[in-house]
Amino acid sequence: TATWVSQNPKATAVFNESTGEKIGDLTQGKFSHDFPNFHEIHWSIRDVDGKALERGSTQIEFYPPHPDSLPQDVPKGTVTSHTWNDSKIFPNTHREYLVYIPAQYDASKPAALLVFQDGLRHADPNGQIRATTVLDNLIAKGDIPVTIGVFINPGRRPNQGPKEKPSNRSLEYDSLGDAYARFLLEEILPEVSKSYNISNHPEMRSIAGGSSAGICSWTVCWERPDSFRKALIWVGTFVDIRGGNAYPSLVRKTEKKPIRAYLLDGENDLDNQFGNWPLANLQMAAALIPFPDMLQV
Repeated sequence: TATWVSQNPKATAVFNESTGEKIGDLTQGKFSHDFPNFHEIHWSIRDVDGKALERGSTQIEFYPPHPDSLPQDVPKGTVTSHTWNDSKIFPNTHREYLVYIPAQYDASKPAALLVFQDGLRHADPNGQIRATTVLDNLIAKGDIPVTIGVFINPGRRPNQGPKEKPSNRSLEYDSLGDAYARFLLEEILPEVSKSYNISNHPEMRSIAGGSSAGICSWTVCWERPDSFRKALIWVGTFVDIRGGNAYPSLVRKTEKKPIRAYLLDGENDLDNQFGNWPLANLQMAAALIPFPDMLQV
């Protein structure tokens, strides 16, 4: 369903720019219409004389949630909220993070670890990822081990409010080097480990994120495979924002590392001054193909 809302008193109708046909009436200020899934609409809002007041395009994409993303009759984990305002690695930042503890957690046994960047939105049970619900279901089925989830937001500067886009995100996520890995290993995870028994084995630790958080996940594994060896990456930003376009050649030139990565992207991803995201991910995948145990696409 696509919905148009206009406060322009001259707006009377929505038209399909490709066909010239009227889609519907907008005299009440709001209009909704159902379209086939995976459909792109080029539209205009017009006045009574047919003059275009506004033009745009809308992509209709609906992906029904996988059953693992929906609540099931399984034990539910708990989620606690925390803040981190005293980073030495990223000074003058403050951030929120969540800790998910599965119902099956036994303090006498080290639990696996999954770290999410842009964490709070991915932990939202009504969001797109619904990671805590997925963890509930996969742990209950035995598809994954008992896993603690740490969902971390990027840092905000002191002058930023809680609803503003974190200004430190690109520095933390897009940069090459070990700074973010150190942030996890020296600051956040020691704090979480004060309360919970987390495995130190790198095969039991994974890290996930999309876009800039995706390349960040790869960088953590690349820099510290002694601590993280599994990266879940969607629409990874392997382009030239802060040098990430170097990774395909680095992978080819560097001795194989014990990392496993899942890469996901689509042909309609970004193409701008920093690079082409689909091509960059294909180049990354091509660099990993000689190491099939490192790659899943």
